[in-house]
Amino acid sequence: MYLLNSPYAGGTHLPDITVVTPVFTEDGTELLFFTASRGHHADIGGKAPGSMPANSRHIEEEGVISEGLKIVDKGHFQEATLRAWLGSEPYPARNPEQNLADLQAQIAANEKGAQELLHMVASYSLPVVQAYMHYVQDNAEACVRSVIAKLSDGAFEYAMDDGAKIVVAITVNREKRRARIDFSGTSRQLPNNFNAPAAVCKAAVLYVFRTLVQDDIPLNAGCMRPLEIIIPDGSLLNPGYPAAVVAGNVETSQYIVDALYGALGVLAASQGTMNNFTFGNDRYQYYETICGGAGAGDDFDGCDAVHTHMTNSRITDPEVLELRFPVLLQEFSIRKDSGGAGRNQGGDGVIRRIQFMEPMTAGILSSHRSLPPFGINGGMPGKTGVNTVIRSNGWVEMLPGCAEIDVRVDDVIQIETPGGGGFGRGEE
Repeated sequence: MYLLNSPYAGGTHLPDITVVTPVFTEDGTELLFFTASRGHHADIGGKAPGSMPANSRHIEEEGVISEGLKIVDKGHFQEATLRAWLGSEPYPARNPEQNLADLQAQIAANEKGAQELLHMVASYSLPVVQAYMHYVQDNAEACVRSVIAKLSDGAFEYAMDDGAKIVVAITVNREKRRARIDFSGTSRQLPNNFNAPAAVCKAAVLYVFRTLVQDDIPLNAGCMRPLEIIIPDGSLLNPGYPAAVVAGNVETSQYIVDALYGALGVLAASQGTMNNFTFGNDRYQYYETICGGAGAGDDFDGCDAVHTHMTNSRITDPEVLELRFPVLLQEFSIRKDSGGAGRNQGGDGVIRRIQFMEPMTAGILSSHRSLPPFGINGGMPGKTGVNTVIRSNGWVEMLPGCAEIDVRVDDVIQIETPGGGGFGRGEE
């Protein structure tokens, strides 16, 4: 089995480690399948605990990196090799024991998948299993082609907080039921960490077109067959080594999705950020994404306080958070009236306040702190987010969208997440 996390070789950002297992026939003579699992590790090294540094400029500042490392050889777990990799300079992983345990869980998941595949082959025969794998992709292709036949050409330009922009033009060939998604005109590779690997951009395209399909189909590569995707080399959506990328996967991906929906004219912007919040020290490392407002559509309001698009994850329960970490969750509430007005209202964001019970380093990696999530068809934008630290002496400091800060006992960090954009003009 192998692991990889390089953003230049199909990865997203370094904490996301993919473990890949080849599956052979029982006699080991023929390769039949691959199983794979991808997990976000709490820390993989880098400048800051949690491996989500707010101000990284070089990929090595974000953690240890590999384009392919053998971690199981002839059935033996390669612990020494992994420890050497996790401990490699200049910024080694802080808690390799946790990484090893997580990797063993991924190995077990892959092994279970391999067992089930071989069981399916034994039950139905290899030709039947392979045929149905093709049927699944063929069906997904047909569903996406059916959606494309109903779409129209569109274009959108979306400015980011740092001044960069994402430009996309969608050209629809209804006769052939194909679409061309062209990101030409997008800003060049950035000196900050908002560069998104090409795999992230393609995944965002896949996600958007899958959401347009109303049929209950599994997400698979067949959805991509009718799509031609053009991503300029050296752009912020297709960066080269040693570009920093940690915010590309979690933040720029959200901009890509909203830009695609904007070009298609079907959905206002969501909160457009994952509000990545990390804190830790030598003993603790914690990472969470925080929900916000969803964008409104033609016949529905946006949802309040939900994880939207690329951040589809659950937040840690308050009881578990306070049990495992020396923090106190003071508030987690809906941020009223933060969604954009319109015929259909954008969803509201949230307010989240965490008090620290011992000194730590905290980081926030977020977007839409300067420019709001857009409304569409006359709808109003959602409110921008706000990051604040409230010191134990009552002193209040405003934080930028991307910041790393030392917190002391009884300091509080408050994060107000953006609301979603509204859809259509409201009543006069």
